[in-house]
Amino acid sequence: MELAGIELKNPVMVASGTFGWGREYADYLDLNKLGAIVTKSITLLPREGNPPPRIVETPSGMLNSIGLQNEGLDYFLKEDLPFLAKFATPLIVNIAGESAEEYAELAKRLSRETAVKGIEVNISCPNVKKGGMAFGVDAGLTKEVIAAVKKATSQPIIAKLTPNVTDITVIGQAAVDAGADALSAINTLVGMAIDIETGGSRLGTLTGGLSGPAIKPVAVRMVYELARAVNVPVIGIGGIMSGGDAAEFLLAGAQAVEVGTANFVDTAAPLRILAELNDHVHRHPRALNLS
Repeated sequence: MELAGIELKNPVMVASGTFGWGREYADYLDLNKLGAIVTKSITLLPREGNPPPRIVETPSGMLNSIGLQNEGLDYFLKEDLPFLAKFATPLIVNIAGESAEEYAELAKRLSRETAVKGIEVNISCPNVKKGGMAFGVDAGLTKEVIAAVKKATSQPIIAKLTPNVTDITVIGQAAVDAGADALSAINTLVGMAIDIETGGSRLGTLTGGLSGPAIKPVAVRMVYELARAVNVPVIGIGGIMSGGDAAEFLLAGAQAVEVGTANFVDTAAPLRILAELNDHVHRHPRALNLS
């Protein structure tokens, strides 16, 4: 199947930040059978990330505050990309930056790599030039970063949207107007958990990103709204634990899905979900169009 110029093997992809660089899961499932691999967020320079603890289990989900820890673009190109290039699965690289210029530089350099088939732009990052406001909560800032990436690359661009906004369709349309070829939604919801014994945060930071089944109804609603507001493909993300969950997103209007938190509890989750989705399609052949 084709999505925004990227040839996917099937509609089940893995979500950024939950699948590492692929090698972490290579012993547990066949990477060649995935629809696509979306890498962990890559920044121009190495990032140490946030102080621990970084993950807290919550009812029907989890909070994380990783802080985009990674070794930077140069390390990725030298150490991780050669491994990922071995597989016959489309590779989509997720990028993150603190300015539009950083995003553009990342996109420019990644575009030189034939193994990279698309770029997912994480616009939930803070813009240091604007006092730390996340790009993705402001339509103007969203346009700024997506336009910069569009100018820097001819690769398909997927804008990954934050749900922490009043109207996600406004942000989605701004991304499309600036040149996004597809949208992925949603990123995590901001949440917090307090240790009632100490009175402090259960994370090393005050807040974190909530993911997992708890956010699925919010994600399905936002995908439904986006699919009817924009004229580009929408990729559904948020609490997909089964083939039925994936089917729900496709029925809402998504053309593909990304499996995230499920990877932490079942290393073979993406392929199990794909098998369950295929079974659902065979039982309901007219309900979903996956051509």
